[in-house]
Amino acid sequence: MGFRLEGNLGALRIPQAAEGRFADELWRHTCFELFVALPGLPRYHEFNFSPSGDWAVYAFDRYRQRAFLADMELSALKPELQCAASTAGLELTAQVSLAALSPLHVRSTLRLGLSAVLERKDGPDPLLSYWALVHPDAKPDFHHPESFALTLDEIRN
Repeated sequence: MGFRLEGNLGALRIPQAAEGRFADELWRHTCFELFVALPGLPRYHEFNFSPSGDWAVYAFDRYRQRAFLADMELSALKPELQCAASTAGLELTAQVSLAALSPLHVRSTLRLGLSAVLERKDGPDPLLSYWALVHPDAKPDFHHPESFALTLDEIRN
């Protein structure tokens, strides 16, 4: 999965590269997000990827109802992140193990939501802007089922 950000990067707060660890509330700063759901089921997963290398993953039983993920599950779901900034922009790639979500995630069509939170260095409040493939309502809500607007067909070898 790849995200590319182009524009005046100097106007944004972009977290500095670090070791990369699990961290909550990455959405409070510049980050990219991936939502993964199986068609027809209310359960879904949310991945957050920071340019710093920090990451988070959450499971939901249904709309905004968090489910517990054991440490072993978190470890298996840890993404491989790479981030590079240049004069052309910022590019973040994330490799996620669909098999670690479930065997169904490898063999089924998936519904994906792709989004980004961008934090400005200064300017009018709010300092955060929310970007997604689709905003089904007037207020951004990345968890809204209709925001999972991208379909990924079954993965085959």
